[in-house]
Amino acid sequence: MSGSLVIAGLGPGAESLVTPEVSDALALATDVVGYIPYVARVAERRGLTLHPSDNRVELDRSRHALEMAAEGRHVVVVSSGDPGVFAMASAVFEAVEAGPRPWRDLDIRVLPGITAMLAAAARAGAPLGHDFCAINLSDNLKPWDLIEKRLRLAAEADFAMAFYNPRSKSRPEGFARTLAVLNEACGDARPVIFARAVSTPDEAIRTVPLTQATPEMADMRTMVIVGSSTTRIIERAGAPFVYTPRSVPA
Repeated sequence: MSGSLVIAGLGPGAESLVTPEVSDALALATDVVGYIPYVARVAERRGLTLHPSDNRVELDRSRHALEMAAEGRHVVVVSSGDPGVFAMASAVFEAVEAGPRPWRDLDIRVLPGITAMLAAAARAGAPLGHDFCAINLSDNLKPWDLIEKRLRLAAEADFAMAFYNPRSKSRPEGFARTLAVLNEACGDARPVIFARAVSTPDEAIRTVPLTQATPEMADMRTMVIVGSSTTRIIERAGAPFVYTPRSVPA
């Protein structure tokens, strides 16, 4: 097959955080496929067709991209952040596994991007400096009971935690339940970072103790990072530095 499929991460928002490798792939693409606001970040040009689609049609989007690649086109599927972190790479491979056998022989590559989690952590300092986990708080693709189980186990293991998709208009109660679980499981005032729209003109970073965190502090453009019991705050003029030491006392 002469076509190709690249699954690329566009980073957290700023064009300067798109990797050169991803920029090169977009320059060679005949077609770009993705969620509407992510495709809108790709500049139009002659010879390029943009295929924006809604947020809840990941498998349909993946199949469309694979069909075009099988026809000989050079397709780029775009995600924000990194395509392998709660994004399109796994959806594409799910479609490959369930699809026609020839799709497995396509030239398929995954190009990494800077995640919202890492961009937010860098703005705050180094809150993910020791062991950490990432949890998607959306219950669209998994039950709430599983989310709560993972929250409790992560707190018990004393991980720092990074939360994707904390609070949407359709499920505002989920993040309130998350905070209730964490307050019960952690039982302390460890720092919580609310990093909204990192690397864009709307960027806002706020750090509060867990005991003072409220659901209204987060929305779908917010990355929430909860420190471990060892996470430290360095007060200074302006925003503090938040970091988690690289070692744990014996």
